[in-house]
Amino acid sequence: MSRVLITGGAGFIGSNLADRLAGQGHEIVVLDTLARRGVEGNLKWLLLRHGAQVRHLTADVRQAEAVETAVAQADVVFHLAAQVAVTTSLVDPRTDFDVNLIGTLNVLEAARRRCTPVVFASTNKVYGDLGDIELAVQNEAWLPTEPALRTRGVDERRPLDFHTPYGCSKGAADQYVLDYARSYDVPTCVLRMSCIYGSRQMGTEDQGWVAHFLIRALEGAPITLYGDGRQVRDILDVSDAVDAYVAAWERIEAVSGRAFNLGGGPENAVSLRGLIAHIDRLIGRAAELQFEDWRAGDQRYFVADASAAHRALGLGAVKPWRPGVSDLADWLRAERRLDARIGSAAA
Repeated sequence: MSRVLITGGAGFIGSNLADRLAGQGHEIVVLDTLARRGVEGNLKWLLLRHGAQVRHLTADVRQAEAVETAVAQADVVFHLAAQVAVTTSLVDPRTDFDVNLIGTLNVLEAARRRCTPVVFASTNKVYGDLGDIELAVQNEAWLPTEPALRTRGVDERRPLDFHTPYGCSKGAADQYVLDYARSYDVPTCVLRMSCIYGSRQMGTEDQGWVAHFLIRALEGAPITLYGDGRQVRDILDVSDAVDAYVAAWERIEAVSGRAFNLGGGPENAVSLRGLIAHIDRLIGRAAELQFEDWRAGDQRYFVADASAAHRALGLGAVKPWRPGVSDLADWLRAERRLDARIGSAAA
């Protein structure tokens, strides 16, 4: 079995990945500052489930020496630690740069010295706001007028176009990870994620919007929509995202130096209004909506064409979004001891 380092391993995706790999018998090191609210609970959950098989290292990816020591003992690095909010990047671009770019460079330099594989969590924000795509409103959703794009989604041939400090820092890190495969023969793979949701997600207004909408609705609190709420995203259950991360490691020699879009695809695309309508049916009452101005860099439409990832990584069919969101609602209700009644409208 292998020694696995997961930066940001107490976070939403990181804790699910750690749980999967620990369950397979691997030794897990979670490098995490525990700065994000709620992640202490994820770490406690991991330690309760797996005991000494999971070890926590309180460190920051900006600390090159700590990263060097951790990578030196690892057989693979899943680099998920990041500053994750566009809004925060606009308020504090220096910290965003340091965490997302300098932190990634620290990981890559440590991996280069030992040729340690690195699987990197990137974002669909590397493609910018996609403002050149012609859209029209249909059924309360912005959709492309081009039939092929609506059928397949956005693929990896889309030119990169970094918007906002967050887009710049994650986009530059994305390119560094790919170039270390090209320039230094470090086995690396990049997963450009669309919207991931699922258990252990502590959603906030700035990041993790599926869980955030559910939490607000279950608490009977208003939901704020920025823009018109017709933005469309493809959403992917975290268990399917974890499948992709594990497969990228297992096939790292074959996929080294490649970037893949990772999302639910057109069959799991939903507008913000459409998701809220589904949540209303689940909990049996209409959520109160508030509207604010559009936020910088927001994409009216992003749906991933993840077919390249499915082919290269051997991925199977993904969980349909309606039962997936219902499962997340049940988990949040139990986790937060919320009393709102969850219905059975999951089909």
